[in-house]
Amino acid sequence: MKIPTTPPKFQSLIDHIVKTSPEKLSEIFSSGIKPDPKGKYYHWDKLKYLKLPPLISNHEDWWLAVKLARKALYKNIPHSDKDGNPFVFGEPDTVRQLLHEIDVHGGRELKTTEQVANPNTRDTYLINSLIEEAITSSQLEGAATTRKVAKEMLRQKRKPRDKSETMILNNYHAMEYIKEISDVQLTPELIFELHRILSNNTLDDPETVGKLRISDDIYVGDDRDATIIHIPPKAKKLKNRIQNICDFANTTHPAEFLHPVIRAIILHFLLAYDHPFEDGNGRTARALFYWSMLKQGYWTMEFISISRILKSAPAKYTRAYLHTETDDNDVTYFIIHQLEVINQAIKDLLSYLENKSKEIYTVEQIIRKSPILHKLLNYRQIALINRALKSPDAIFYIESHRGSHNVTYDTARTDLLKLVKLGLLDKIKIGNAFSFTAASDLKRKLETIK
Repeated sequence: MKIPTTPPKFQSLIDHIVKTSPEKLSEIFSSGIKPDPKGKYYHWDKLKYLKLPPLISNHEDWWLAVKLARKALYKNIPHSDKDGNPFVFGEPDTVRQLLHEIDVHGGRELKTTEQVANPNTRDTYLINSLIEEAITSSQLEGAATTRKVAKEMLRQKRKPRDKSETMILNNYHAMEYIKEISDVQLTPELIFELHRILSNNTLDDPETVGKLRISDDIYVGDDRDATIIHIPPKAKKLKNRIQNICDFANTTHPAEFLHPVIRAIILHFLLAYDHPFEDGNGRTARALFYWSMLKQGYWTMEFISISRILKSAPAKYTRAYLHTETDDNDVTYFIIHQLEVINQAIKDLLSYLENKSKEIYTVEQIIRKSPILHKLLNYRQIALINRALKSPDAIFYIESHRGSHNVTYDTARTDLLKLVKLGLLDKIKIGNAFSFTAASDLKRKLETIK
């Protein structure tokens, strides 16, 4: 990966203008340039190629005007980089707009969707989201398995067959653990336990699981071309730094309001920047983001997967870190990237729920024509029949049905056997276990049952 060009130093730009054209300084100060020109929080790496705005003669002057506007917004984050320089962030219009969209779409709108609001279906969609996040977060860290195989493993609750499947299962358990601890203060011990759950049986050295790294011979690189993109702080500083991260996560000052979503994103950034573990830092950082969101009352975040969006464009994820490190520790770059990711994940979920509603409505219309089916089938059976209509070759198991809807084994077994009795599923034996497949000509059978 190409490392972004480091922007011109702010003080050097000021000194140069004072020395060569001091009259320009007042023009730049009064130029009205925003911190996010054209609604974008550009890094110098991009801005230096853009068309200049009116009354600005060169890109260095434009950058100076932009930085002046940003510095007026900067707030310090109570954590420093490895050289002792503070991290900062701002809330330009771009950030406030994205936060508003999250509060609307990820709050009111998502809460009122039938699937999330209805306690009968909520568990089904929550489990789907947990599975999706577990898979894609692990794939971001190198897990190599298909979503189909991974979902089958999680739904059937079978043991993982290799390291990649173990990573995914660990991630699923970690997401469950986050729900358990979402009402308690963050401590180093909780972070270590979270890392232990995420990394169990996946690291080359089992002794490093759930423990701070002791080596400084570590760096973050781009696997594609071996570019070193980040060298984290020294190991001897990690104990104090991890406590400082916990203090930031737990502290709230009414006089210094920090939006909960920004707090969660900064927590994500800080843990990943410090890279306190030998491996599994990305998964731990993203897990802490979810913990922080749940701790601060954003329970609907359980239903979205940020890792699925990150996996679709991993270079943007990395670049958000690099833009911060190369431009005065300005974490605003990372905050905006993550806000865009969260919004996209929410929009994708709302679209998915709308499509699922339409699919289930189609099945329900068929069932509604049959008084018998309308009385006999519950929402879990309707969802299974819908899937069977879409994938006639699909194989269903009691354990996977149980896992999909968070019901007991007996309830799942009853659901499937009732569908067999109605002639909508066929029961077959594979090894020592029974499985179920869609009956031939399923749609016709649904339509003819009276």
